[in-house]
Amino acid sequence: MLKIRLRRTGARNQPSYRVVVADSRAARDGAFVDHLGHYNPRTEPPTLSIDEEKALKWIRQGAQPTDSVKQLLKTLGTLEKPEEQ
Repeated sequence: MLKIRLRRTGARNQPSYRVVVADSRAARDGAFVDHLGHYNPRTEPPTLSIDEEKALKWIRQGAQPTDSVKQLLKTLGTLEKPEEQ
């Protein structure tokens, strides 16, 4: 099963994250299928950049967002967009 999840980057004690599509069995920072954007919680306000079209495409194909990514997508308003067939 594919998951849309955060992949940690950055130095020790200075985390930033990439939003990626990865196999659920892969390691947190392991192989991934597609890169959707990035998230930096250390800036004020937190920086969030996600390609919404790609994210919706992967969700339509069955990829499940993790709880943290689901919150980020709700913040952007991506999950409230109407389904386009």
